[in-house]
Amino acid sequence: MTFNKSVHGSANRSSQATCVLTTNLRENIEMIKKATGNSPDIIIREWRFEGENILEAVVIYASGLADVKFINQFIMGPLLSNQDEGHLKTERLLLANPLDFFKNKLLSVGEIQDEASADTLLNGILSGDTAILCQGNDLGLLIASKGWEERGVQEPTSQTVIRGPKEGFSENIATNIALVRRKIKDPNLWLEHFHVGRVTKTSVSIMFINGIVKENVIKEVRDRIEGIQIDGILESGYIEELIQDKGFTIFPTIAHTERPDVIAAGLLEGRIAILIDGTPFTLLVPALFTQFIQSAEDYYQRSDISTLIRLLRYAALIIALLAPSVYIAVTTYHQDMLPSGLLISLIAQREGIPFPAFVEAFLMEVTFELLREAGVRLPRAVGQSISIVGALVIGQAAVQAGFVSAAMVIVVSITAIASFVIPAYNMGIPIRILRFGMMGLAASFGLFGIIAGIILIVQHLCHLRSFGVYYMSPYAPVIADDKKDAAIRVHWRNMISRPQSVSRQNPIRENRSPAQYPEPEERN
Repeated sequence: MTFNKSVHGSANRSSQATCVLTTNLRENIEMIKKATGNSPDIIIREWRFEGENILEAVVIYASGLADVKFINQFIMGPLLSNQDEGHLKTERLLLANPLDFFKNKLLSVGEIQDEASADTLLNGILSGDTAILCQGNDLGLLIASKGWEERGVQEPTSQTVIRGPKEGFSENIATNIALVRRKIKDPNLWLEHFHVGRVTKTSVSIMFINGIVKENVIKEVRDRIEGIQIDGILESGYIEELIQDKGFTIFPTIAHTERPDVIAAGLLEGRIAILIDGTPFTLLVPALFTQFIQSAEDYYQRSDISTLIRLLRYAALIIALLAPSVYIAVTTYHQDMLPSGLLISLIAQREGIPFPAFVEAFLMEVTFELLREAGVRLPRAVGQSISIVGALVIGQAAVQAGFVSAAMVIVVSITAIASFVIPAYNMGIPIRILRFGMMGLAASFGLFGIIAGIILIVQHLCHLRSFGVYYMSPYAPVIADDKKDAAIRVHWRNMISRPQSVSRQNPIRENRSPAQYPEPEERN
């Protein structure tokens, strides 16, 4: 007998059950014991009411997942205190329909639901809920009593800001949903719940604002999640890879964040949030290329400051992608482009270097990538030491030993600094990969190879879509109104409409136009 359930949502939740409860309490208990292998952490507490007739019941929960104090106070306490009550009316109500009596008269808890499916009941127990079964009843009560140890709301570690909220998502999906609802107190913020994974049965929820999000995007997200056939989901990266648009690309087409304010801002623009239990990283779709260059802090600073910082990020992205390849192309094929003094200095530095510029740059880039990964994987204190050793000792020693030139060390260092400016880590990875390809094109064809590589990259980006939305919007296709929050950010008074590339439903953020704002009076 199995208790597995495939992916299901609210529409097909009842059709996936493979086993139902019976009216025999002992059979139900043995069924649960057999399904769990008589695991000692599954607590089965029997209860008995003796009056004119005898009523037997059982309370079942998982130790470590359920809140034992809650169970003792609000479930076991009322049940045991009612055992010796001899009031005839109480006894009649109890024996007539015990589950209704427990739910409506006895238990002072908020979330209680009837369940006829043994699969759903066991899944609830293994999720931290408490089940009550009675003799002679083929239904069971499932009571919300989750209470495992968890990490509280803390500051995000991957997306820090100088100004802005310091709260981040945790591994508890209920806490994450509450953090979003704290920011959007609107009844149109709707939630749909799924269980994904035949074994893990991971809770997955999608959030969207009804009336703003596109209906076809909601249907597409729902269909892709329900179409997942896998035994387990342990992190949002599983969902991201399984629901992304078909076609190979190294660029991320689904955004992820651990900041509730970023999710709230995306929902207000017409996007859909996908929350997964067990991870603080929440997915946001559709995602655009410009979204990965933006930061939450852009909207907490003045528009002119945010615009300057965004332009610096785009410049850093270009440097991180092209700086080594441009150096290789110029020093190998286009020396006449350099001033005479700089050319003489570079020739003097490269005197005695046994490798061509491409091999020199390739070795330095590989060394830096190794140092970067070592700094991430090692303990924090040791990782900082590795960075210092790599920057000072290895770089200086390589120059003195004559393996690389000082100019190449400078170029690689600037490239490394520029790559850290990109806010989204998952956007920095494809830039790091493409950097090696651009270096190869530069070593083979010079600047012509770099130009050809840029054309191929732009063409690939323009063909990408994220849940039906063009990845390079608002630049390809051109949406003039959406450019006010792309490479630059205009004043909030001028951003009265939502991004048309994401949603055309309810496009106006506020009712007043910029012309309706009164100009400040001049003072003498």
